[in-house]
Amino acid sequence: MAMTTEPDRSRVHLTRGYTIALISAAFLSTTAIFIRHLTLTYALPALVLAFWRDVFVMLTLLPVLGALRPALLRVERRHLLYLAAYGLVLSLFNITWTFSVALNGAAVATVLCYCSAAFTALLGWWLLKERLDGVKWLAIVLSLAGCALVSGVFARSAWRISVGGMLVGTAAGLSYAIYSLMGRSAAQRGLNPWTTLLYTFGFATLFLFGFNLLPETVVPGGANTLADFFWLGGVWAGWGVLFLLAAGPTVAGFGLYNVSLSYLPSSVVNLIATSEPVFTAISAYFLLGERLNGTQIAGSLMILSGVVALRLYDGWLENRARLLSADLAD
Repeated sequence: MAMTTEPDRSRVHLTRGYTIALISAAFLSTTAIFIRHLTLTYALPALVLAFWRDVFVMLTLLPVLGALRPALLRVERRHLLYLAAYGLVLSLFNITWTFSVALNGAAVATVLCYCSAAFTALLGWWLLKERLDGVKWLAIVLSLAGCALVSGVFARSAWRISVGGMLVGTAAGLSYAIYSLMGRSAAQRGLNPWTTLLYTFGFATLFLFGFNLLPETVVPGGANTLADFFWLGGVWAGWGVLFLLAAGPTVAGFGLYNVSLSYLPSSVVNLIATSEPVFTAISAYFLLGERLNGTQIAGSLMILSGVVALRLYDGWLENRARLLSADLAD
């Protein structure tokens, strides 16, 4: 039986990582539809929604992992502080994203959030020694420009924002970048992606509970009082949609995002995640009847071109490594 060479294993990991990351982006793209329904239909405050979303993620993962892989429920004590910090970053991303949408509007907030691609590339190169070259920068430029086109951010009125709004939007992108880096680091520490997801969302739930109780002048969109946590009251349809949001696209999207970080550098996974607006636009077309205009189609093609260029370049590097390995073997 022929032995599988290291380049062959790397090629399989590369393909698997890209596939999982794209599926993750597809799942995450549907969350906007759920969130839009909850906020428009029930006027559910943003941070209350984020809190219950995290609670239901835990309530979904606990019985599933307990039944299928109970060992994944346990984590070594030495990892708890790291996972708590990871959960804090997730909760801060929720807050800065909420602020950014409130101050800048959805289009600008989306583009500023995906500046995380550049942050992740730079921080990954600096902290995790990830590769940073011209092709990756090309993919970043294509992804950011494509996000801007899909989001409609080039409308003249879109950029009437304050310095504070710009800073908050950039902070959302930076926190998302740190979230990606910590996910990659968790994989390197040997933590299972689903264990990481459970504990990260668990700690984020605790932090969001506290953030919700801060005054409205400090953090808008919170509960403010304990009674506000049960904003939906006896509206079971609303609770059902909220549970589906958590148990479906959130668990699958963030879980597969963590899994992809086991195969790919954080900067690559974050770049692939910028395809999320493309999937959102496609979902809105089929589910909500919203049509893509020419600009949005062009932006979608730019994002996908950046991902394809990065994948082809990674494949070329793997082929070169395989040929070099074969030459050394001869």
